Amino acid sequence: MDERDRRIAALEAELAASKTKLASVTTERDKLRRAYEQLKEEFELVRRRLYVAKAERVDTRQLEIEFAEKKAALAVLAASLEDQSAPPPQDERRKKKKSKPKGRRDLSALEMPEERIELLDPALEGKAERIGFEESYRLGHRRASAVRIVVARATYKTAESTFVTVKRPRELFERCLLAPSMFAHVLMLKYGFGIPFFRCEELLAKDGIDLGRAEMCRYAEDAGATLGAIVLAMRDDALSRAFCLATDATGVAIQPEPLADRVRQPCRKGHFFVVLADRDHVFFEFKAKHNSDAVCDMFRGYSGYIHADAHAIYDALYRGEAVASGVDPPTEVACWSHARRKFWEAATCRHELGREGLLRLRALFEREAEWDDLPPAKRLVMRQRVLAPLVDDFFAWCRREHELHRERGLVATAFGYAIRQEIALRRFLDDGRLVMTNNDSERALRHIATGRKNWLFFGSDDHASAAANLFSLIASCKLHGLDAETYLAEMIRVMPHWPRERYLELAPKYWTATRARLDPAELAREVGELTVPAIEQTTARA
Repeated sequence: MDERDRRIAALEAELAASKTKLASVTTERDKLRRAYEQLKEEFELVRRRLYVAKAERVDTRQLEIEFAEKKAALAVLAASLEDQSAPPPQDERRKKKKSKPKGRRDLSALEMPEERIELLDPALEGKAERIGFEESYRLGHRRASAVRIVVARATYKTAESTFVTVKRPRELFERCLLAPSMFAHVLMLKYGFGIPFFRCEELLAKDGIDLGRAEMCRYAEDAGATLGAIVLAMRDDALSRAFCLATDATGVAIQPEPLADRVRQPCRKGHFFVVLADRDHVFFEFKAKHNSDAVCDMFRGYSGYIHADAHAIYDALYRGEAVASGVDPPTEVACWSHARRKFWEAATCRHELGREGLLRLRALFEREAEWDDLPPAKRLVMRQRVLAPLVDDFFAWCRREHELHRERGLVATAFGYAIRQEIALRRFLDDGRLVMTNNDSERALRHIATGRKNWLFFGSDDHASAAANLFSLIASCKLHGLDAETYLAEMIRVMPHWPRERYLELAPKYWTATRARLDPAELAREVGELTVPAIEQTTARA
């Protein structure tokens, strides 16, 4: 009997050990399975980013098939909400897209110099009556040439038999080899078209111009630092007047200073911030660090709306660390495109909830796009009547599904991002002037992101700050429909004569009105005196 009891006890102990081992193996298997699924998600996401979905495209037909019932329910809800609101007037509805032009383009309508080539038949010429020509058009190209500007200062002999030469006029860069037009051309090659200076050197050499890259680099840094006074005036105007500032940042490489022993060092990283001030100004600012101190320094004293991504460096702004005591801190506005991107990443890995999230968000974006032409007050009414219930339904769905899917992965990340940013994402429902996305800031940074592939790095922090000023003026010219090269040439011409306290009049937003008050003949001369008109409230906001 004792032997049997011992045998049973041994078997029970062995069974308990086996169960413990099985539980351990099962736990390890589940961990490996989850790790495998996460790696599979990451692999699928990277594969889609590399080969398929750079534009974040998702097959909407597949979405409609998979979520037909959800789509129908959303459509019914949106239709019922729209029926409760009066439709906008016919002239305020979204304009129909223009049909794509067909056939060959009519080059005769373009304003450009024309050269005519007449093809004659030697056998018929003079023997038969020529009654006309059959004309067709081609686009040709003639290389523009540099111009040598002779600055002739008159010399006079006075009655006392002394010789007097006219004084040199004021210039932004005294004794500079380049006139304003060529100066602006070089700046546009680098900062407007992203052509590095060594290629600019080669291009100019083809026209017989001997201008070294080191010389162009010095000119660019001087111009950016000097014209920065205009950008500073734009920035002060934006911080004091703007309703909403939209911002984003991207990294750039900065060449390190050489060591005493000439040991080579890797480039360090700096950051360009872009700020869009309503439809008034676009300005870039270089910061050596991407941290809270940098953004507080940029937005110090501003208490309006700030449209940015969910990066932690902006939290200091919303806590009021950049405003004086007793002043309301800026109000955060989040970007729906960033929220959509999380669901897109889940959808690319074939998660059903990721695809459903895209479908729900697409309903919001489609409704918002229909009201692009409405004034802000009417857009706000339509948002509150139609979009607000859809937004409520979206966040209720996010919270419900998030409770059921807590495991780490792309789906949990998408739900977590939307829930954490809910208040800021809802902010666009408070004012019709706010927009759903921060895509305009990202588009403005695209110029930096594509250009750095060509010029690779900046020589120093000072050079990067000077470049930021030039990027600011060029982007603001684009915003207001100005030719940036012409504008830069005119700034180099006008700025040495302009009162410092009136530099805001030279900003692209106000330059058209300011330019109309100048003497065209004086402005057309690249060197010489310039009459500054009396002060006028050209910079007053409408």
